[in-house]
Amino acid sequence: MASLKALKIRINSVKSTQKITKAMKMVAAAKLRRAQEAAEAGRPYAERLERVVASLASRVTVSESSPKLLAGTGKDQVHLLVVATSDRGLAGAFNTNIARLARRRAEELIAEGKTVKFYTIGRKGRAVLNRQHRDRMAHGIEPGDLGKLSFADARGYADDLIARFEAGEFDVAHLFYSHFKSVLTQEPTEQQIIPVAVPADTRANADSGMAAVTYEPDEESILADLLPRNVAIQLYRAMRENAASEQGSKMTAMDNATRNAGDLINRLTIQYNRTRQAAITTELVEIISGAEAL
Repeated sequence: MASLKALKIRINSVKSTQKITKAMKMVAAAKLRRAQEAAEAGRPYAERLERVVASLASRVTVSESSPKLLAGTGKDQVHLLVVATSDRGLAGAFNTNIARLARRRAEELIAEGKTVKFYTIGRKGRAVLNRQHRDRMAHGIEPGDLGKLSFADARGYADDLIARFEAGEFDVAHLFYSHFKSVLTQEPTEQQIIPVAVPADTRANADSGMAAVTYEPDEESILADLLPRNVAIQLYRAMRENAASEQGSKMTAMDNATRNAGDLINRLTIQYNRTRQAAITTELVEIISGAEAL
């Protein structure tokens, strides 16, 4: 049985930890509001741009003169999985869930005979994937505080990806991030960003002539400008979604940790009181026994 001194030290230690987790929860709550507002403000533009690009792409007949981000490489062999997480931990299953989704996708592609490479944005995701796919790591970026990332940062990542695509390093790029829904719910999401993905219903609408629109200049010229911007916008959206998801997950994790610390303190206090009572009882018995011996 633990001594009274050991129990007292343990109780004080857990109380100190509880203060830290409570403070971290409050910090996460403050950061969450700003991150959530930024994520929600950026969604309409990113979603609308994605639809516009898909609509334009559905009207273009792919040829040798078509932008490579539209036409692709003509192959579907090498897949680059862009896994966006964070550099920091203590955020529950936020990083692990994104990496797990990417790992499952990689296993599916490998089973189909495809070549898989990983491009990680965030130290935590790279650490998880590195355990099983060390030889498939193409590049890694440590973005720092997700809440401070700007569009210029996302544009830099996009330019690097596009340069690698044009150099023939991969045929298809998939983006993995966490879509923020609420403090309790963050949904790991996969999105194809290179080449542009055209949903079947969008192509069907274009083929049926439901939307008769004339573009000036022509669709290919517009796409040549919009496609690189779309990659950057989708990356920036993922960064904003991740920033909100990270703080929501961290807030929940720290709240659970604070509650668990409180439960542990209660159990240790009960054990301390019982041990103290037992010690007092033992001491009384010894005193009484000594008195009777006299």
